[in-house]
Amino acid sequence: MYNYNILNDKELTGLLQQDDEHAFTEIYNRYWSKLFAIAANKIKELDEAEEIVQDIFVSLWKRRNELGVIDTLSSYLAVSVKYRVIKILDKRNNQQKYSDYSQHTVNLTDDSTQQWLEFEELRNRLAAFVADLPEKCRLVYQLSRDSGFSQKRIAAELGISEKTVEAHLGKALKTLRTRLSQFLL
Repeated sequence: MYNYNILNDKELTGLLQQDDEHAFTEIYNRYWSKLFAIAANKIKELDEAEEIVQDIFVSLWKRRNELGVIDTLSSYLAVSVKYRVIKILDKRNNQQKYSDYSQHTVNLTDDSTQQWLEFEELRNRLAAFVADLPEKCRLVYQLSRDSGFSQKRIAAELGISEKTVEAHLGKALKTLRTRLSQFLL
């Protein structure tokens, strides 16, 4: 039996990959408050912030066997929370834009409305395709494209090598190109 509260992130991650529920509980207890504070600071709605954090831990448990070695679990989980927050804020922003747009727009007779709708559909499809990427691949893509991070900075944030970042980014772009080209046809 381990004394879980003295184990480091790498050891806890290793045990988590072996389906150790006590390791998961230690990770949860160790990081829940920090992750909640990050989410609550950005979202402002405590129920939604709590839901984000719970979703992160559910995802962590479900993907425990897919995790690589994570030296800084704190950073990994914090980045996951930040991207869930970004996704929610982006969704709210899009809903607000659509609401504002629909309130100020009367029926237009030109095809700009159709073009706008097609663009929005394409953007939504892209967002769905990005959401379907494997978690690490998705995180690397979002840090690169949404946040404008360099590959070096992404590697530092996620605790992985620059070559791994490059591989994840290449995989993400190839997958997205393929799926978008199928959608456009």
